[in-house]
Amino acid sequence: MATTSGAIGFNMETVTYKNIKFQVWDLGGQTSIRPYWRCYYANTDAVIYVVDSCDRDRMSTSKEELMAMLEEAELKDAVLLVFANKQDMPGAMSEVEVTEALGLSELRHRTWTIFKTSAVKGEGLTEGLDWWVDEAGPCGLRVAHVE
Repeated sequence: MATTSGAIGFNMETVTYKNIKFQVWDLGGQTSIRPYWRCYYANTDAVIYVVDSCDRDRMSTSKEELMAMLEEAELKDAVLLVFANKQDMPGAMSEVEVTEALGLSELRHRTWTIFKTSAVKGEGLTEGLDWWVDEAGPCGLRVAHVE
């Protein structure tokens, strides 16, 4: 179940998955929108970061934006779920390649994981959400979803 509201580049959904209610902020990844991401960090318990596994050229920019976001004080305790998306496409980077490109192994004091996904085929999403639910516990989470 999901209820959606929002503005261009920013959408909020209340999602229930496995009896846990999540408030999800979907923050667009366009350059003009990124400065406004921080407006949504307060009380955020988890970040879902979606990357295009086929876009090798923008992976370094994605790493810079992710690391800058994770340095924000309001996100210091937030868990990180990375979806390496578009795994159904030829030439998609593997989980290991995306992990290396984003510098995820450098995140020593943060709970994080990565799942290869195909949003088009619905693959990997359930596994990622199951991990997310395990991290949420019975209380639910407020989540910033960045794509």
